[in-house]
Amino acid sequence: MGSQPIQTFSVEERRRRHLNMEDATSQLEMAQWVLNSPDPPGLLQELGSSVREIIFPHGKKHTSSTARRKQQSRAMEFLQGVFPILRWGRDYKASMFKNDLMAGLTLASLSIPQSIGYANLAKLDPQYGLYTSVIPPLIYAIMGSSREIAIGPVAVVSMLLSSMIGEIQDPLADPVAYRNFVFTVTLFAGTFQAIFGLFRLGFLVDFLSHASIVGFMGGAAIVIGLQQLKGLLGISHFTTKTDVVSVLHSAFTSIDHPWSPLNFVLGCSFLIFLLIARFIGRRNKKLFWFPAIAPLVSVILSTLIVFLTKADKHGVKIVRHIKGGLNRSSVHDLQLSGPQVGQAAKIGLISAIVALTEAIAVGRSFASIKGYHIDGNKEMLALGFMNIAGSLSSCYVATGSFSRTAVNFSAGCQTLVSNIVMSITVLVSLEVFTRLLYYTPTAILASIILSALPGLIDIRGAYYIWKVDKLDFIACIGAFFGVLFASVEIGLLAAVTISFARILLNAIRPGIEALGRLPRADVYCDMNQYPMAVKTPGILAVRINSALLCFANANFIRERILRWVTEEVNEIKESTEGGIQAVILDMSNVMNIDTAGILALEELHKELLIHEAQLAIANPKWQVIHKLRLAKFIDRIGRGWIFLTVSEAVDACVSSKLTALANC
Repeated sequence: MGSQPIQTFSVEERRRRHLNMEDATSQLEMAQWVLNSPDPPGLLQELGSSVREIIFPHGKKHTSSTARRKQQSRAMEFLQGVFPILRWGRDYKASMFKNDLMAGLTLASLSIPQSIGYANLAKLDPQYGLYTSVIPPLIYAIMGSSREIAIGPVAVVSMLLSSMIGEIQDPLADPVAYRNFVFTVTLFAGTFQAIFGLFRLGFLVDFLSHASIVGFMGGAAIVIGLQQLKGLLGISHFTTKTDVVSVLHSAFTSIDHPWSPLNFVLGCSFLIFLLIARFIGRRNKKLFWFPAIAPLVSVILSTLIVFLTKADKHGVKIVRHIKGGLNRSSVHDLQLSGPQVGQAAKIGLISAIVALTEAIAVGRSFASIKGYHIDGNKEMLALGFMNIAGSLSSCYVATGSFSRTAVNFSAGCQTLVSNIVMSITVLVSLEVFTRLLYYTPTAILASIILSALPGLIDIRGAYYIWKVDKLDFIACIGAFFGVLFASVEIGLLAAVTISFARILLNAIRPGIEALGRLPRADVYCDMNQYPMAVKTPGILAVRINSALLCFANANFIRERILRWVTEEVNEIKESTEGGIQAVILDMSNVMNIDTAGILALEELHKELLIHEAQLAIANPKWQVIHKLRLAKFIDRIGRGWIFLTVSEAVDACVSSKLTALANC
């Protein structure tokens, strides 16, 4: 009878030991998965993979149509990757063309007057705005992936070019040299955009955050609006600067010079008409066509008024001659040699980033409404090639326009065929109707630009940014006041600097969390966020919230962990005997590490040994474990101290602690 309990206890003990051995074997096996992971791809492999992904986007997908794709030749797959029209064009139907035709014609009615106005804003002859609405949309229709985006000149880029190039080349003193410089800048802008797409450098555009764009667009809209005082008042002498102080000073001082009140009356009358049309279109979605055709109606009516009343003889300034015909070649106009090439490249880079930011933001906004996704890198490639082609055919920098894209979307466009229809319509207008625009008053062009500016000022967006993230709002107002009181370049620089400073601040001072186990769970979380989490005695589990453990933050992380260890040791010694036996680093958020980061880990390991504590690493990412192996750091801390999860690391440290106590 007395032997029965002993036998039962012995069986349970053996079973418990067997389970512990199974757990230890399982943990050891999972640790080996981490240690023996294959080497990650090298830099050249990643670059080659990026290029293949752009050119052959469906090469690695396994779907039901894989067999059909395998039958296609590699040449056809390449062409479909570069020219998406070859893919969606096969399924194009006649019923879709009806919608695209109406959308394209509606789009053209808005694009023609806007293009003339934006060319005037860019300090170019009117035909160059129309040229920019012909070739770039055709190229984008072949290479682009957005279905709704409308391509052409836009206000912000037009002002950017005129303000930056005007400081180098005076458009009044030498308009031919100024025009050629614009074409050269367009070539550089397209080249940079294509390079960004080819090498997947879209992250460079992301330095202009959403908050920065809201502030930049708002400031630019106000400056553009103030600059239209020249056309609205019929002022001959006006400043070429873009800051609000210079523009207002020029406007007030110009009042003393001769100016025609008829320009102001005519411009304001049609501006009121355009704003009313815009209001009606927003209130009634079925009348979307009314604000779309209102600019063209304004141009026609104002031209007739001036022609019939001979108002040009009474001080009303008119457009006069607009050169018609097809886009002429500008290959020989490009200035690719001389001292100004570097400045052209700089302006081209800035223009490329601004144009990309606006186009991708517009494309993604409407793509999300339709429920599909556009590839930012492929968009950059398409925008780059269209601007390169545009620079060779008398066009300046083109991009996606929010106002025209909204009209295109509301008109029911199905594909990019609407851009082709719009382009052909503008081309026909260049051939046939340009002579009819001789008496078009410049005040109407100013009113058309002014009517489009409210869409660039996002007050609700700025308030939302302020409510959600104060640091983002600083970037927003930095860009806004930079554009408003300095220049477009300063505004962009302020936006990028503030955004980059925030990234740098997060990189230098990353979040470091002390982890605890949640009750009734095997999950370790931040103890500040989850106060109910329980800390394991003698073990400090820490999570590093930084994508990169590098020279910028490695010493900060090391010193912070050592300070925690010292504080923990002091607390434990006050209450009980003992101290910190192990420090577990959860590196699940660390995507990469450099030599400074490895050196900091080595120093941390040495400091912990002085405190008689062991360093353990949980869930290191692919690049991290690979570099730790190359640096022999794994051998220094011991291969048995690398774990797949924090929970396994804590269990192993507790077991090691119990074993050490048993041996004592």
